[in-house]
Amino acid sequence: MGLSIRGLRIPMGVIPIAIQNWSKSESMQITIVSIVVAVAGEFKINPFIGEVFRIGLGSSAFLFLLLLMSHLPYWRTGIAAGATVLLFRVSLDGATSVDMFSLLGSVKTHFSAMLYYLVFGAGMALIQRRLHQLNPLILGACVSLIDVVSNEAELLMRSVAFGLPYFQPNQWMLILVIAVVRSYFTTGIYSSIAVNQMRSVHAEQQKRIEQMINVGSGLYGEVFYLRKSMDVIEQITAKSHDLYGQLNKDGLSDYGRSVLGITQQIHEVKKDSQRILAGLMKLVDLESAPEMTLSEIVDLVGKSNGEYSQMLKKEVRIEKDVDIDYSTAHYIPLITVLNNLAANSVEAIERHGTIHIRVREREGETLFIVSDTGTGIAEQDKDMVFEPGFTTKFNQEGVAATGIGLSHVRDIVGSFKGRLLLAEPRQDAETTFAAAFPTFKLKKGV
Repeated sequence: MGLSIRGLRIPMGVIPIAIQNWSKSESMQITIVSIVVAVAGEFKINPFIGEVFRIGLGSSAFLFLLLLMSHLPYWRTGIAAGATVLLFRVSLDGATSVDMFSLLGSVKTHFSAMLYYLVFGAGMALIQRRLHQLNPLILGACVSLIDVVSNEAELLMRSVAFGLPYFQPNQWMLILVIAVVRSYFTTGIYSSIAVNQMRSVHAEQQKRIEQMINVGSGLYGEVFYLRKSMDVIEQITAKSHDLYGQLNKDGLSDYGRSVLGITQQIHEVKKDSQRILAGLMKLVDLESAPEMTLSEIVDLVGKSNGEYSQMLKKEVRIEKDVDIDYSTAHYIPLITVLNNLAANSVEAIERHGTIHIRVREREGETLFIVSDTGTGIAEQDKDMVFEPGFTTKFNQEGVAATGIGLSHVRDIVGSFKGRLLLAEPRQDAETTFAAAFPTFKLKKGV
C-alpha cells in the first residue's frame, strides 16, 4: 500500500495535518477547510499493486471536517471547497506542465471534481440539523448515499465534457462499495472522537459534582454547629437578662447596667450569627436536594478518603460492602458522618492498613459501620471518646487537635433520632464505629 501525488510515490505512513488555533471567523474556518481538502485530494491510497484502483483522500477529509465543524454552513463550505480544489489543481497543472499547459483544458478536466464537492456539501446540508441525532449506522448510510450521488454527478459531468459513455459495467457497484467503506470509516473515526470527548466531559462533570458534594458536606457540619451555638447564645442572652432584672431588684443598678450592656453585645453577636446562618442555609438546602443511593454515598466517601490517605502518604485499602441500597435526600449529613469516621480511621492507621465500610439493615435501622486496623482506642478512653474536646491526636509540637469530630458525628446522628456506637473490637483488634439511623428517616419520599 502506498500514497501517490501526481506520479510521485510516497510510502504509506502517518501524515499529520495539524490545524490549531481555529479562528473564530466563520469565513476563515471555511477557507482552512477548503485548503486542507484541496491538499488532501492530491493524495491517493493504492490498496492494491498497480495504478488501476486509487482512492483520493479529499472526500474523506471533507466529510471528517464537516462532521467535526458542524456549525459551519455546509452549502457554503461545499462551494468554497469545490472552487479551491479546482483552483489548486489548475495551478498544479500549470506548475508541473508549463510547456503543455492549457488553462481551458485544465479547467475542463477538473471541473467535475469541483462539482463533486458542491453536490456533497449540498447533500450534507440536508441532514445537518439532525446530524447529532442520527445513529452512527444511519449516519453512515446517509453519507454513503450522498457520496454515491456526488460521484455520479462527477461522472456525468466528465462524460458530458469529454464525450465518454456515462454508464459502464460494474461502475455502480464499485462506486457504491467505495462510498460505503469511505463513509463508514470516516464516521467511525468521528464517532470514536465524539465518544471520547463525551467521556472526558462526563468525567470532569462528575469530578465537579463530587467536589460540590464534599463542600456541601463541610458546610452542613458548619451549619449544624452554628445552629447549636445559636441555641447556646439564646440561653446566655436569656440568663443575662434575668441577671440584669435581679440586680436591679436588689438595688445594684450600676452592676445591672453593666450586665445589660453585656446582654446587648451578646444579642448583637446573635443577630450576626443569624445572618451568617441564613446565608449558609441557602447553600445547604436539604428540602430541594436530589437523591443519592447509599452505594453512591459509600463510593464517594471511599474515594475521597482514599485520596486523603495518599495525601498522608499512607497505604490504606478501603473495602466497601453495601447490603441494603436505597435512595435518600439526606446524603449530605450521611456523607458528613461517614467522612468523619473514615478520616479518623485513616489518621489512626500508622502506615499500612485496611478500612471497612459496611451498610446493613437491622430491626428498622440502617447501620453504617466503619472499622479499621489502626492503633485502636485505649480502654480508659472508650467512655470519653464522644465528649466534646476529647482527643488523642497531637501534632509534633504537642498541640492537641480540636477534638470535635466524634461529638460532631454523634450530634448529627442524634438529630435523626439515631445512635452512634463504639463496638467491641472485632477480629484483628479492629476499631469499629456504627452509626444507626432509623430507616424511615432516610428513605426517599419519607
